[in-house]
Amino acid sequence: MKRMSLRAAATASTLLWGRAVLGGGLVGFGLQPYDPTCAYACDRSFSMLMLDCSTPMDMSGGMEMDMDGGSPIISPRCRAGNTPWLTSMAWCVHTQCASHDVLASDIEAFWAAQVTEDPSVPPKWDFGAALAQATKNPPTKVLAASAEWLNHTALVNPDVYLSHYNAMVAVQRENEVESAFGIAIIVAGFGTPVVLSWMGYMPYMSRALNKVKPYLVYPSLVGTYQVRPLPYLLGNAPTVGQSLFVFLFFALNLVLMALGYRSMQPHAWFPTASKEILAYIFYRAGTLGFVLIPLLILFSSRNNVLLWATNWSHSTFLLLHRWVARMFALQALLHTLLALPLYWPGEARKAYWIWGAVATIAAVVLVFGSGLYVRRPAYEVFLVSHVVLSVFVLVGCWYHIKLWMPQLGWGYETWLYAGMAVWSFDRLLRVMRVLKTGVRRARVVELGGDDGQYVRVDIEGLRWGPEPGQHVYAYFPTLRPWTPWENHPFSVVPSALLQPPAKTTDSSGRGRPTVAEATGEVEKQQRITEAARMLPAATPTSSRTSNSISRGSPPPTVGLTLYIKKASGITKYLRAEESLLTLLEGPYSSQSTKAPLRCDRLLLIGGGIGITSLVPWVTRHWNVKLCWSVRESARCLVDEMEGPLSRVAEKDVRVGARLDFHALLAAEERHGWATIGVVVSGPGGLCDDVRAAVTTAARAGKAVFELEVDAYSW
Repeated sequence: MKRMSLRAAATASTLLWGRAVLGGGLVGFGLQPYDPTCAYACDRSFSMLMLDCSTPMDMSGGMEMDMDGGSPIISPRCRAGNTPWLTSMAWCVHTQCASHDVLASDIEAFWAAQVTEDPSVPPKWDFGAALAQATKNPPTKVLAASAEWLNHTALVNPDVYLSHYNAMVAVQRENEVESAFGIAIIVAGFGTPVVLSWMGYMPYMSRALNKVKPYLVYPSLVGTYQVRPLPYLLGNAPTVGQSLFVFLFFALNLVLMALGYRSMQPHAWFPTASKEILAYIFYRAGTLGFVLIPLLILFSSRNNVLLWATNWSHSTFLLLHRWVARMFALQALLHTLLALPLYWPGEARKAYWIWGAVATIAAVVLVFGSGLYVRRPAYEVFLVSHVVLSVFVLVGCWYHIKLWMPQLGWGYETWLYAGMAVWSFDRLLRVMRVLKTGVRRARVVELGGDDGQYVRVDIEGLRWGPEPGQHVYAYFPTLRPWTPWENHPFSVVPSALLQPPAKTTDSSGRGRPTVAEATGEVEKQQRITEAARMLPAATPTSSRTSNSISRGSPPPTVGLTLYIKKASGITKYLRAEESLLTLLEGPYSSQSTKAPLRCDRLLLIGGGIGITSLVPWVTRHWNVKLCWSVRESARCLVDEMEGPLSRVAEKDVRVGARLDFHALLAAEERHGWATIGVVVSGPGGLCDDVRAAVTTAARAGKAVFELEVDAYSW
């Protein structure tokens, strides 16, 4: 007896290894599960027939039997040595594939991989030898559609064959459509932010974008809510532009869920066209849910490549992450609900179904358990549960397809591989950032405020650039040893910026202002006087006193400094300490800095602890004005910032008094600046009020405004 050729065996082994280990890509893009379809239809037409060497088995398999390459009711060894099976299969493949121009090598590869259902169990004849045996006594009897046994070389029933052929063609076509639509969703989700950001570099686009920003980029969709949470902690309202992106992305998913279905009857798996189309909708809901996983993880990543390729902020991507998560949960629910009329209750007891249910339930709990009504009062609980439930989602999705089709031949796992790659990349870079900074010892200085709520954390020896818009995630493992992983973002202030500005000396040795301080001093003082007439009276700021110095040593000349307002998390444990174990992950960019720095005028608006985000800006522009309001309880911050803010010639610092943002912007416009950059950092209410004021001024006035909001509302 001849054995299958080495070439066919090698081809089969390579095919199955690629499918099982690498996933093989996507159907239609590197994967053709039923190739050649005419040969697979022969296999399915005979596969449920009993052979002399087979034993009865449970034949209720549902569709998972059909899509994973068949779940045989006879053992591979039985098929390998059964003459009627091999000759009937060879004759069917020979006659049915004759009109499909199938290569002989493809038929040999199919024979080696599929005829016994196990490539490690080779048949006693290769395809050529089996066909030769069938040709000696060509079959003349057609099997009845209701036949149960195959005990002689027989002709395949044409109706049975057609129903299986239609099923394979239709299902493979549907999967090709799903793959194409999945790629479209990925390209849209990943590419749209890049395209919109890069449009600003195209000729003649800057003027158009400047006209659009006051209507799309700056205003909130719901009143003046943006950083501030909506009533009842329902979440953060998106801007009009963010809402448009979310709406269009939802619409794209909805359209792709509704288009491109095609029925092929008779169908071996679904007796009616309505059930067939329902099954395809069920398939597509699950597949497009898988497609969203890489985007879902990417948008939440700290090391999101889109943060480097676009001018969108991290808070924007986190908002998109939440909306994509809701879309994923909807797809998972739709996939589950549509499966019930097709497979309940027969499949519900199987492991693959149970794992799919676990993933769906975890996704729904994640969505409802990630609202502000959970994050605000119990952030640490939210953080731990978010990670645990996310693991359940990924593991559940993996075992859902792995137990459904062990050989992973349909490419669904490709989307999981992509999501895991994004997650691994982000986590690896996080670890590398921490390792690069190394283990540090920080000095904690209590500044004062109500119940000592303001502290300064100095980390010596780090030389990070003074670029504005940066933040760092700080870990204090010893503060709460039972949650050493807890970390929070803080604005980065290079300690050198906290030192009083240097003075040069004239020929007599007396101090005199530097060139930067002297340039335009008269003009700046005139603007200060004019603006002061229009704005409400400010509470005089106090000078630095020996009492503030006595709270601790001054900031180091080389290093980083974090100013922290204690909250309910790990920061509430911060106390005066000379050597606190500290790990730093960063620096990360909070927002784009190019547009504001290119403006004729840079207006910095801060509230409370938000001043720490603004300090690095004061040395980066030649024409800066600072407006800062703090509560009386935060006067210690004013004392602390007197040195670094002495570099700013124009400043309005108010203790216990509010700023009038509309009047402030109106005064800036009257000076005739063509472009005004506005950077705001502080409490949510202040940030939202500035956003609303800039939106109104940009729509009504001639000046062009560039707004950047730096608020940790994540």
